[in-house]
Amino acid sequence: MPPLTSALLSRSTTASGSSSSARISAAAAAVISNPAAGAAPSSPPPPARQSPRSRPASPFASGLAGRLFGGHRAAARSSSTAAAVFERRFASAATRNSYDEILTSLAKPGGGAEFGKYYSLPALSDPRIERLPYSIRILLESAIRNCDEFQVSGKDVEKILDWEKSAPKLVEIPFKPARVLLQDFTGVPAVVDLACMRDAMSKLGSDPNKINPLVPVDLVIDHSVQVDVARSENAVQANMELEFYRNKERFGFLKWGSTAFRNMLVVPPGSGIVHQVNLEYLARVVFNNGGILYPDSVVGTDSHTTMIDGLGVAGWGVGGIEAEAAMLGQPMSMVLPGVVGFKLTGKLRNGVTATDLVLTVTQMLRKHGVVGKFVEFYGGGMSELSLADRATIANMSPEYGATMGFFPVDGKTLDYLKLTGRSDDTVAMVESYLRANKMFVDYNQPEAERVYSSYLELNLEEVEPCLSGPKRPHDRVTLKNMKSDWISCLDNDVGFKGFAVPKESQGKVAEFSFHGTPATIKHGDVVIAAITSCTNTSNPNVMLGAALVAKKACELGLEVKPWIKTSLAPGSGVVKKYLDKSGLQKYLDQLGFNIVGYGCTTCIGNSGELDETVSAAISENDIVAAAVLSGNRNFEGRVHPLTRANYLASPPLVVAYALAGTVNIDFEKEPIGTSKDGKEVYFRDIWPSTEEIAEVVKSSVLPDMFKSTYEAITKGNPMWNELSVSASTLYPWDSSSTYIHEPPYFKDMTMTPPGPRPVKDAYCLLNFGDSITTDHISPAGNIHPDSPAAKYLKERGVERKDFNSYGSRRGNDEIMARGTFANIRLVNKFLKGEVGPKTTHIPSGEKLSVFDAAMVI
Repeated sequence: MPPLTSALLSRSTTASGSSSSARISAAAAAVISNPAAGAAPSSPPPPARQSPRSRPASPFASGLAGRLFGGHRAAARSSSTAAAVFERRFASAATRNSYDEILTSLAKPGGGAEFGKYYSLPALSDPRIERLPYSIRILLESAIRNCDEFQVSGKDVEKILDWEKSAPKLVEIPFKPARVLLQDFTGVPAVVDLACMRDAMSKLGSDPNKINPLVPVDLVIDHSVQVDVARSENAVQANMELEFYRNKERFGFLKWGSTAFRNMLVVPPGSGIVHQVNLEYLARVVFNNGGILYPDSVVGTDSHTTMIDGLGVAGWGVGGIEAEAAMLGQPMSMVLPGVVGFKLTGKLRNGVTATDLVLTVTQMLRKHGVVGKFVEFYGGGMSELSLADRATIANMSPEYGATMGFFPVDGKTLDYLKLTGRSDDTVAMVESYLRANKMFVDYNQPEAERVYSSYLELNLEEVEPCLSGPKRPHDRVTLKNMKSDWISCLDNDVGFKGFAVPKESQGKVAEFSFHGTPATIKHGDVVIAAITSCTNTSNPNVMLGAALVAKKACELGLEVKPWIKTSLAPGSGVVKKYLDKSGLQKYLDQLGFNIVGYGCTTCIGNSGELDETVSAAISENDIVAAAVLSGNRNFEGRVHPLTRANYLASPPLVVAYALAGTVNIDFEKEPIGTSKDGKEVYFRDIWPSTEEIAEVVKSSVLPDMFKSTYEAITKGNPMWNELSVSASTLYPWDSSSTYIHEPPYFKDMTMTPPGPRPVKDAYCLLNFGDSITTDHISPAGNIHPDSPAAKYLKERGVERKDFNSYGSRRGNDEIMARGTFANIRLVNKFLKGEVGPKTTHIPSGEKLSVFDAAMVI
């Protein structure tokens, strides 16, 4: 995440609830609405998933709700008279488009029928278009297609056309994404808000059924599975049973939402990680909506929505309020971004993975500074990167700080669409449209010179095997320097690269008994090794590479220590299919990397508990234990409370470090283990070549695997299908629920908004330095037993074992208020070196939890 220097305000003398004014304004707007004919059509789901409920929603109800999200607009239209005038203006404006004269037919190859019509950029005959980055052309097309001179104006179009001159001025433009993507942690509060907006409509005498998404909304339930059971053939089933036990109530709520709201698809638990499902199935690349063609684009309530940029679909993560506004048809207001042109040349060397590449790119871009910018990749090296490799790079955009890392559509994109089961007609439409509208890159033809705000270049041949850590994703360490870097981390003062372990204690060995077997643990020993995360599990090269490492290790007789918690959490069922097809899954199983579930696990903090004996050994001896995971984030306190050192690595390296059992090793000089013949085994003995991996990928990853997996994706599983939900269009709130809580935003709402109120007599609540991330602001992981959230749950009879996580309880505003800044590794300057979720209350000087301090008036 981009650095953020924070000084936050405690409760002031303003009336309670004023912080929700944006949401109140949105609901107020929705309540006074009536249908308006002729609004711009919403984008339908893919034909195979179209529902009989997908009839048009009230465009005015949702469009006006979003339009009034800005406070100054809400104040300007606070009277019913103004609202009536506004409604009439919207109804008339939405029927026109200022650029209808460039609406052009797109014929199918061979002539005859046409795919549809599109707003043609070449028909503008503006030479500036040829110089625009491809990512900016997507913003331009959206502005033209939605130009009604109300929500989007001709002046907005001109700003984008004149990008070279206007972007440095930080001008604002509107952008209407084609769809919205949610996962269950962040998606639940969005659906909660829609549900209570319906209640508000009903209480004020209007039709609650007017509250519906106007654009397709896909919600994938993927963040709830935890690695409770590992190293077991029954892990998937056991973990899913526990997942449903903990989350049955919120799953029922989401299932209710899938039937209560139009234009919303809910993908059941156990289907995969949202971003991989998006890449392999949900993404359209080009929409055909009622005969109008336009580029796919998406915003999501997960920062790694950017993964889809690898497929040439513009997408990035946004906050819940922005996502809800987009769902309701509101154009997003964004600063027209600068675009960093990142040129790739050459080819990755033998044994170097896409993970090594993305960690290198992340470090380069963090150093360059790309916050608020797009990054667009180009150059001869593009032809050497598979689509999955590109998606890996795009996925980590939040870690290098960019809004998105974009890969324009080219031949590799089309090949991937075919591989993942998209129809020939769909692929033909995608290619024809993007070529016709100057959005397709053909490396066999001369390309006009595009202009970028700044430039970077990387020769792929220079990329080395590496990891990142121990506490930040951009702190890259080359594999050959890993041991020396680790030793320096033990020596250094406490910080992003330091643990301040005294020299005399660095060799400390803690003895313990693991299920009757004598065991030891030292600083740097690996206790979690997880092949996890959307970043890597969508990439067959690194997944099958990890399986080949396992095969070679097993054949040599190597084993993983039984107290290391190993796990494999694929991003979709396709991964299991090609691991089985290759015959390599059995070797991963043999080393303890059994499949534990299909979802986001260790990377989000759903790593589950360590064995009690391991936990005790770490805690009682103050051991700096390590986790190695193929994830994208490794901030302290995120992966597991007891792993203070967390390293991001490719899946093959995760297996290698699990075998070594420690990060305190030089793989070039020290053996990784001993073979069954008593010989020393080195890293080079188990590392597969690029050619070996490519051969297995070619023979094992097949289109039918994607087709069969996704044909069944909405059928659910027995536990999901057995959930009984209300048929009512209004949600039946349960006041005793600790998961789904009716929020207070609209309870006392009237037809006339109260208007803005000032903030007075506010004090500083927290004082931070840089590198404050969403993990610090609103952690998704464990609820600490001494936290305000834990106190709230205990008061309501919830036992410690049933606390679940902050992320799973985001449908309860009371929990999330108590979980704000609850990260156990929070560094607040007020505490002068003390680490934890506390602060000094001003003006009393009392040391309190952040929540309790904020509640003091």
